[in-house]
Amino acid sequence: MTIPREMLEHLKELVGTRFVLNHDTEMLPYEADGLTEFRTPPALVVLPKTTEQVQECVKTCVRFGFPFTARGAGTGLSGGAVPAPGGVVISLSRMNRILEVNYQDRTAVVEPGVLNLELSELTSPQGFVFMPDPASQPACTLGGNIGENAGGPHCLKYGVTVNHVRALEVVTPNGDLVTLGGAGGDPVGYDLMGLFIGSEGTFGIATRLFLRLESAPEAVRTVLADYTSIAEACQTVSDIIAGGMVPTALEIMDRRTIGTVEASALAAGYPVDAEAVLIIEVDGLPYSLDDQVDRITEICRKNGARSVRFASDESERKRLWAGRKAAFGASGRVSPDLLVQDAVLPRTRLAEIVPQITEICDRHGVKVSNVCHAGDGNLHPNIGYDRRNTEETRRVKEALAEIMAVCVATGGTITGEHGVGLEKVDFMPLYFDRATREAMSRVRSVWDPTGLCNPGKVLPGGN
Repeated sequence: MTIPREMLEHLKELVGTRFVLNHDTEMLPYEADGLTEFRTPPALVVLPKTTEQVQECVKTCVRFGFPFTARGAGTGLSGGAVPAPGGVVISLSRMNRILEVNYQDRTAVVEPGVLNLELSELTSPQGFVFMPDPASQPACTLGGNIGENAGGPHCLKYGVTVNHVRALEVVTPNGDLVTLGGAGGDPVGYDLMGLFIGSEGTFGIATRLFLRLESAPEAVRTVLADYTSIAEACQTVSDIIAGGMVPTALEIMDRRTIGTVEASALAAGYPVDAEAVLIIEVDGLPYSLDDQVDRITEICRKNGARSVRFASDESERKRLWAGRKAAFGASGRVSPDLLVQDAVLPRTRLAEIVPQITEICDRHGVKVSNVCHAGDGNLHPNIGYDRRNTEETRRVKEALAEIMAVCVATGGTITGEHGVGLEKVDFMPLYFDRATREAMSRVRSVWDPTGLCNPGKVLPGGN
């Protein structure tokens, strides 16, 4: 679709000529997100600075009949920020101000383009943090976290993004401005904010976020256990939770992931001969942690841990976590393309199914390295491949379909935090029956009657 001259000139006048991109080379970074399998060049990219400009961008797209997609940093891993064919990208990267921090109310008001880590870096000297911490924390935006209901390693104890949002200012798909939730507490009426968070940009564009801050924990203990079997690491996770403890994080990496990380610039000192490592973190009052760590150590050893190592200081703790959070980026050294899967299992089935996922990929002749938010059963099998190789790409997709089927059959689901986007849209019937999908479609139609707001995502057929 060619952008009409009238529309182009209007948007240039609205946001400034330099903030309307319509040359192929300028728009190239916007054709894909972190999942490189899906690529669609936008017809136009607009970078508004204010809520009023976002409203007018949306109204202009609707008036001229162009689909539009909001975009933050593009770190998503499901194709959610990829524009529809002939569509407009509304990039929120210029809306990057922290507007207010109220430590007494434990609230921060920010624009959607603020980086996740930036907020905690500002508030941590005062003893407060924003808890959701995706692996892409230094790069991802808080608006994107809202769209995907992002989690991260520490969501096991503290919950995902929706648990840390008080209210949202939202531009609806027809350009209206509404407030969802309540900054002072639970709102009266329907929980529209809960419906909006995690809707993957299909219900509108959040332009102002009222976020909940938490007190930083007084003390933290971080443990690294290594195993000769990934099944033993998985069983350790189940036994820790069954023992009545809820650590802040329980993260597993398999041998292939360990090797990839240790060969990168962010080597964390993981033992490269281990079949799996398990990072365990607990936090709270200092006097309460020693007993927890002792019990956790006992469970690790009972399940065959070769060694149990403790971070001696904050520097070593950060190093252990830097290696874990570098797992995705480090994989880029191994293959030109990477499919980061995001299935969920009941925690008690991890020891059985994680080795099965490796077997599935080996059988299809594709390379997989497993990373797990094991505490809540969220799996990230990372499949490296070259999308230019059609035969290899076919085998990757066959392996993916088999993994999805296994996870759903064991009582799991198709995504834990990355969203459905384009990647998993065809798997929705695997998990939701027709009546449920139709109910979702009716809700979506109420929010977006024109069907122009990030079409093609979440629901098969775009609705």
